[in-house]
Amino acid sequence: MSIRPLVIIPDSKLRLVSEPVKEITSEIRHLADDMLETMYDAPGVGLAAIQIGVPVRMVTMDVSKSEDERQPLVLLNPEIVWASEEKRTYEEGCLSIPEYYEEVERPDRVRFRYMNLQGETIEQDADGLLATCVQHEIDHLNGVLFIDYLSKLKRDRVMTKFKKAAKREAGV
Repeated sequence: MSIRPLVIIPDSKLRLVSEPVKEITSEIRHLADDMLETMYDAPGVGLAAIQIGVPVRMVTMDVSKSEDERQPLVLLNPEIVWASEEKRTYEEGCLSIPEYYEEVERPDRVRFRYMNLQGETIEQDADGLLATCVQHEIDHLNGVLFIDYLSKLKRDRVMTKFKKAAKREAGV
């Protein structure tokens, strides 16, 4: 297992639509291990493969409150199959948009389907932080960032800030 570098905005990779996982190989299992290690190290509660530059439909999540009681989830080809009409606002952040947080409104409850690393298809209901996290991470697989739910003014400010930072790092 190894910690992989995170892809940070304005990197255009974050706008790619990820490809489905066709079969569970040793490479996919290794990627899942690396993603979990990277996510825990960051620290974060969710990570999509594209956030480490791999455009496959894989997500790792762990919304447990304690490091002693970790409950890692690895979702292959996840999809939302139902969402409540009731909405909920939650403060979101993103490992690819470091140290920026904003309120985002999303469906309060969802049902999602995914394949686990054993090849089993699982359907699961979620509310609260898990519902928010699964929606946020599935958005990543579709090239959508949480800032896309904000006003154009807020989104433009965030992008300008990170573009300037990227230029400074590049020495431009």
